[in-house]
Amino acid sequence: MPLVESPTERFDNLVLDAVEHVEERWLDQLRSLEFAVEEVPPPEPPPMVDDEIASAGVPLARLLPASGTTPARIVIYRRPLELRAIDREDLEDLVHDIVVEEVAHFLGLSPEVVDPEGFGPDED
Repeated sequence: MPLVESPTERFDNLVLDAVEHVEERWLDQLRSLEFAVEEVPPPEPPPMVDDEIASAGVPLARLLPASGTTPARIVIYRRPLELRAIDREDLEDLVHDIVVEEVAHFLGLSPEVVDPEGFGPDED
């Protein structure tokens, strides 16, 4: 077992932490939803994109609707998020907020309802 995580493993763990945080409150409602991490968004948007969070025209995440036997899926794009983060803490916050926003869209709720204590800018 390696002692040091790769950047990809660290990012995957950030996403897992954010998903677990949201699932603590919404597990029953999220049973039909999958989460995935991809390196970068596809060059062409997939057909039937239900929701997309973008920055400077580059997708950061997408909510793909269920179709047939394929469940709905939230895809988080690693490289665009890493490039926007100032440091690891900023990346953690950004990943968390993106996951909450996409889950909120999936549930038809506001992000503040999905995660009332942790969504949005820190208030120091």
